[in-house]
Amino acid sequence: MEITHIDTLTSIALVTMAALLCGLILIRLRQPAIVGYIIAGVVLGPTGLKLVENTEPVQVLAELGVIMLLFIIGMELSLRSFKSVYKTALSTAALQITVALAVFYGIGHFLDWSIQRVVVFAFSTALSSTAVSIKILEETDDLRTPVGRTTVSTLIAQDLAVIPMLLIISAFESAKAVNAPSSGEMGLAIGLKLFISIGLLIVLSWFLSKRDRITLPMSEWIVSRPEIIPLAAMAFCFTWATLSGIVGLSTAYGAFVAGLIIGNSNVRAMLHKAAEPIQTILLMVFFLSIGLLMDLHYIWENWQSVLLVLLVVTLLKTTVNVAILHFLGEPWGRAFHSGVVMGQIGEFSFILCAVGLSAQVISEDAYRLMISVIALSLLISPMWLAIARRLHDIAARKLGASILTPNLPDEF
Repeated sequence: MEITHIDTLTSIALVTMAALLCGLILIRLRQPAIVGYIIAGVVLGPTGLKLVENTEPVQVLAELGVIMLLFIIGMELSLRSFKSVYKTALSTAALQITVALAVFYGIGHFLDWSIQRVVVFAFSTALSSTAVSIKILEETDDLRTPVGRTTVSTLIAQDLAVIPMLLIISAFESAKAVNAPSSGEMGLAIGLKLFISIGLLIVLSWFLSKRDRITLPMSEWIVSRPEIIPLAAMAFCFTWATLSGIVGLSTAYGAFVAGLIIGNSNVRAMLHKAAEPIQTILLMVFFLSIGLLMDLHYIWENWQSVLLVLLVVTLLKTTVNVAILHFLGEPWGRAFHSGVVMGQIGEFSFILCAVGLSAQVISEDAYRLMISVIALSLLISPMWLAIARRLHDIAARKLGASILTPNLPDEF
């Protein structure tokens, strides 16, 4: 039966109420609310109770949520504070991506994968979830500690890496749309986009870090009218996102640049306060959409493959995180805690996989497998921290080694 306008509004209202209820329950259990949002989407979705089968309206809002998330990240990025930790953060993120590329290149060599498929899978698994990790750090009272600063700075570096990742994978799609140019031409196009985007970002960051606060045009007039501040924040974000998309860069890039400008302007505090509730709602919709996308029938029929990939990715990702941080000079305890907190796959990985599917780089089955693994990775992330800590304590008692005794929080 064709879904009417009323049915669409009803479905949005239904998933919103379910998300609120599940989020409150998870908060009560001292778990991230976003886990509840994913569960609500699974329960109500096409493979759950089938109360919401038309997911297109939710998907549109979810894409806006991703744009707003990067906008907020840009606003919250303090260039002066980031300069003090950028070497460790950027080095960690770069090594995480490099290791992921090496691992998947080895896998792809035996499975005869294209280099494009290797890149999509490597990029997707290299990222961690900023939203989930920060919530876990808040729950363990570690957000303002050295562990929190190390973790958050690395997550910011990963979020910065999302921009070139999107550009690279989007270029795969563009290459197919123009009668498949040679690999040299495609590489040149990707390199040019990366050079422009990264160059602009470096110049903008240098310019903003050299002054206290920039004064935006009409800022005094906007601040004097509180009723239009939220609209002004959204308009600024979406204007930059649109311009970025028009010139061939990703909309996410434009949104991040907009946030970076606002974050170093004279109206940062007011616009951030106005945009945060909007971003919270849209981010809730984004995680709801993840639950709606999860195919329970696929997971049930392929549970062995899903669990195997989930286990391997979680263990390998955590091990690599801890090893890299310790290699870069972080104490064992801090490296262990930060590495476990970042052991899940990130929310931006959904976007990368979706772009890879659109570019026909990965198959429909591979996409469903990745969606299932990423969603389950987010769901088990708080549990994985508790399990890893217990395993660590057991190993420390048996080995009796002082190097295995990090200053972990007393309760979780």
